[in-house]
Amino acid sequence: MFDILIIGAGVVGANIARELSKYKLDIGVIEKEPDVCMGSSKANSAIVHGGYAEDHTKLKGRICYKGRKKFEQLNKELDFGYYKTGSLVLSDSEEDLDSLKKLEENGIKNGLNDLKIVNRKEIQKMESNINENFQYALFCEGAGICSPFEFTIALMENAIDNGIQLFLNEEVINIEKKNDYFNVVTNDAEYRSRILINSAGLGAEKIANMLGDFSFNLKFRSGQYFVFDKSEGEKINKVLFQMPTKLGKGILVSKTVYGNLIIGPDALDENTANLNTDSDRLKEIYKKSLLVTDKININKIIRTFSGLRAISNNDDFIIEESSIKNFINVAGIQSPGLTSSPAIAEYIVEILKNKGLPLEKNKSFNPYRKGYGNYNKDNINKNDLVCICEEKTEEEIMECFNRPIPINTIDAIKRRVRAGMGMCQGRRCKPKIKEILENKNVNLDYRTDIEIKNIDRVDRFKLMKELKEIN
Repeated sequence: MFDILIIGAGVVGANIARELSKYKLDIGVIEKEPDVCMGSSKANSAIVHGGYAEDHTKLKGRICYKGRKKFEQLNKELDFGYYKTGSLVLSDSEEDLDSLKKLEENGIKNGLNDLKIVNRKEIQKMESNINENFQYALFCEGAGICSPFEFTIALMENAIDNGIQLFLNEEVINIEKKNDYFNVVTNDAEYRSRILINSAGLGAEKIANMLGDFSFNLKFRSGQYFVFDKSEGEKINKVLFQMPTKLGKGILVSKTVYGNLIIGPDALDENTANLNTDSDRLKEIYKKSLLVTDKININKIIRTFSGLRAISNNDDFIIEESSIKNFINVAGIQSPGLTSSPAIAEYIVEILKNKGLPLEKNKSFNPYRKGYGNYNKDNINKNDLVCICEEKTEEEIMECFNRPIPINTIDAIKRRVRAGMGMCQGRRCKPKIKEILENKNVNLDYRTDIEIKNIDRVDRFKLMKELKEIN
């Protein structure tokens, strides 16, 4: 019998698990996928948002900045990759100045104290490689970038080290509410818990419906992206946004914590969980990115991908106890869900406190976790490299198996130590990794997650040719 069972091991579920591991509670996390961070949490912009864009009347507006403020300390404790870069919302029109001022005012209402509107001269000083036609921008000093999958992995590793239990490859197929507990049935086992937290991401509505909770609806909104080689990331210093629309923050141009360049996303409401990429949509994204900079080298595209966001019927986060006692929904966590996730976890703790749940501090709680060394590449012997693009050795690859989360796929290794994330996208190192693991009698599913899910991605070489015609 668990005190609390969490359904979903994305960035929100992992934050909740880690936060609750600070208390003397029996906690379990159920995840239907073979690894944590397999849904929206791994396929997004990787931005730690400022907190000015979401309306202050909505929960996602009020909670974003609270989450953003925690990233620096969390990175010190968990070493997952985070940099404060600042962001700019760019405008090439005098007419947009009022809109920028409204964004600034909204940010102040959300608690921000690091916003200011800058002029063309200041913009060019910050970003010498963007187009010169931008007259004004809203500058947020505290916005940044992070590694979302490393963040989620770090949170869950630390939570496990502090006593929580993680159950992978277990899809919830039925839930029954008993007198004082929930009976949760998966494809592999049954679990009992006094409190149930629904953090199932895109599947949160389905989980709620199993208990007869039809209080919210979710729709899927897809967004597609380009990722460029590390040589391109150094051209940009800050997270660059265009003026936002009703569907989101518009096309962004940003470097990643690893030095790559990322552009996207667009926004399209979907009827199904569609993760395919589409050449027409990608071409439109690229055209819009040219409004920001024409310095991007098309030949340096290394991959495209699509991410899904779960949009609730009220276009806000749903974080509340259901009408079903002890069943808590954490649903509709769209952007800025990654940024807000540490604050969402604290919000859940407050809900539990207000319910009268005894929360005794876990005096043995250890907030620290060792990273995978992705940001420290000194003194590498080139002869030892398995992944040449990302400079990864056999020792670093095998380190993945010394961690608390079981490794089931090659892509799980990639998300931890980046082997296969370089220019060749694993074409050279994946066979080597397979050979190493087979020699060590490690039993994995040697397909990639993309092949398991039958995701169709645009051929990047064909796409490069089409994009050159745009120029």
